[in-house]
Amino acid sequence: MTVQILQLGDLHFGGLADIRQIEALERMLPDLRPDVVVIAGDVSQRARHGEFQRARAFVNLAAETAKVFTMPGNHDVQWWRRPLLPIGKDAIYGKYRQYFGDDLTPTLEVPGALFASALTSHGLSLASVTELRDFCVKGHLPRREIERVRDLFARAPADLARVLVVHHNVLRGDISQRMGLARWRAAQRRIIDSGADVVLCGHDHQEGADVLEGRVVVSTTGTLSVRTRGGRPSCFNFVTIDPSAVQITFFRWEGERGRFQPSDTFAFARERQGVPVAV
Repeated sequence: MTVQILQLGDLHFGGLADIRQIEALERMLPDLRPDVVVIAGDVSQRARHGEFQRARAFVNLAAETAKVFTMPGNHDVQWWRRPLLPIGKDAIYGKYRQYFGDDLTPTLEVPGALFASALTSHGLSLASVTELRDFCVKGHLPRREIERVRDLFARAPADLARVLVVHHNVLRGDISQRMGLARWRAAQRRIIDSGADVVLCGHDHQEGADVLEGRVVVSTTGTLSVRTRGGRPSCFNFVTIDPSAVQITFFRWEGERGRFQPSDTFAFARERQGVPVAV
């Protein structure tokens, strides 16, 4: 089976969203005809009701075309509600849950693929802070999260592609030169051990396509906000997974024409289940 995925992230509804780009994408959705729309977090800028309401309107529109898979990013977490309490953190996800449901780590099975998410956005957490500038920005991938995902993938039929969705970028950003996850070496090992074939992430506001340790394809989507990295055009990714390959196409924004156009395409061969290799 071939699975087509429209991969988005970092929409940042609120003052920083580029509504012209959002509306252009909304018009494109029926023509793109994805099987799944994945929104890898940061649908809001400050976790405000109005931002989540506009994000939910976008999700409802996308759901008319495809199944929609969404999870929270660090901007969707009200970390200031319980900034120093290690337990009882339900309050920090309250607004997100109000608009997108109680499940912060959704799963979805479609013909050809199983999607599972791992929560990396935990508000103010000592596990996420490695430098002062990481304050509520970096994520972390707890062992319990990846163990849950590994169990899901282990029980899935062998012919399904295993797709892991996280918010924070798994590989170092080319421009930012930053890893999205604290303790990133351990996080990468956990991702490899999870059995994932493909990882979909965002957070860095720069698109990317690469392979982790020669085994796991990593697709990092850009942002549809004014906070693009290095002044680059906004970008989203279109990912196609078939039994033999993973293909990632960047759709970049052309401001003068007011539309997204496909540009670079990257292909990664899947030699056998769970072991993709770049070509």
